[in-house]
Amino acid sequence: MLVNVDFHIHSKYSGGTSKDMNIENILKYSKIKGLDIVGTGDCLNPKYLEEIKKFKDREIILTTEVEDKDRVHHLIILPSIEKVEELREKFKRYSKDLDTEGRPKVYLSGREILDFVRDVDGLIGPAHAFTPWTSIYKTFDSIYQCYEKKPDFIELGLSADTKMADMIKELREFVFLSNSDAHSYHPHRLGREFNILKVDSIGNIEENFEGIKKAIKHKKVVSNVGLFPELGKYHLTACSKCYIKFKLDDAKKFNWKCPECGGRVKKGVYDRVLELSDGKVEHPTFRAKYIHIIPLAEIISLTYNRGVLTKTVQTIWEKFIEKYKNEINVLINVDIEELKNINDRVANTIKLFRENKIYIVPGGGGKYGEISFYPQKINYYKEKITLDKWL
Repeated sequence: MLVNVDFHIHSKYSGGTSKDMNIENILKYSKIKGLDIVGTGDCLNPKYLEEIKKFKDREIILTTEVEDKDRVHHLIILPSIEKVEELREKFKRYSKDLDTEGRPKVYLSGREILDFVRDVDGLIGPAHAFTPWTSIYKTFDSIYQCYEKKPDFIELGLSADTKMADMIKELREFVFLSNSDAHSYHPHRLGREFNILKVDSIGNIEENFEGIKKAIKHKKVVSNVGLFPELGKYHLTACSKCYIKFKLDDAKKFNWKCPECGGRVKKGVYDRVLELSDGKVEHPTFRAKYIHIIPLAEIISLTYNRGVLTKTVQTIWEKFIEKYKNEINVLINVDIEELKNINDRVANTIKLFRENKIYIVPGGGGKYGEISFYPQKINYYKEKITLDKWL
């Protein structure tokens, strides 16, 4: 059977996360989104782990994200509550915030963390592999400089897709995962990226892990589903304060300091991929199809020129969900003429999306990209020529 899975989310115990991100809400809204299994996130946190135990027979899988001594983030998938507790014991002496933080800092190398995870029969790979703050390709030029051996998968992150990642030679041997990294359960966050995997069945935590482990190990990821990478916060090189975009050579010339506001310029995922690329896109035969989506709330927001959490947008969103059960059906599966029975204007926007006729202003520097009905020009920084320079 095919299942939709979002592995990487966060609970209320991670910084910058909704106080309502408890396991009950996560399960409720993951179903509305159309997910069959959802990662718990933050399962090493002791308070959250107690909460998770009450739902161990539901459609969840135990996951967490940790930061290593080099500020590289790792996504970890674990087989059972017992193995989570075992890994907690291994990490205790190397972490100061393991008992308080959802996304703990562990003062170990990537190789050491990988070995500990393998000791408890878990799976591990780099989280959001290209982002300019806390990723493997921010710190290293190769996966193997970090882990010294092969991890189980690569998480693409919101600002990259399969086409971009397969520009890098060493990544063509890896399974890719696409996950939301959601900090709230709102439908434009939870499940905004997910994976379609082939498994025999779903059940409790242990059964879900075994099926998913088999799918990853045997390359049975059928599709990666996610945002257009241009919608990610770090797709292009840009200032992290005023969000002006820069050509890579200009960013280097200004020593990564914005000449307009003095803010820090962050290298975009696209430019980082180009630096690592061997100059071609080459998909291996097992590579999963990548399906681009835009959250339904954002499509409604574009249609009505309203914020995604406004009453207008939420009311229309609820009508579609009430009729078609989950967001994925609306975005991908239901016939456009049928969608028009709910809302003609939104149905037409979904039609444009399916026909690849929605345009994007790329994100960068920490600001998400924006969707538009019209073609958009990227405005890069251009150095101002003053009279003094001419003289």
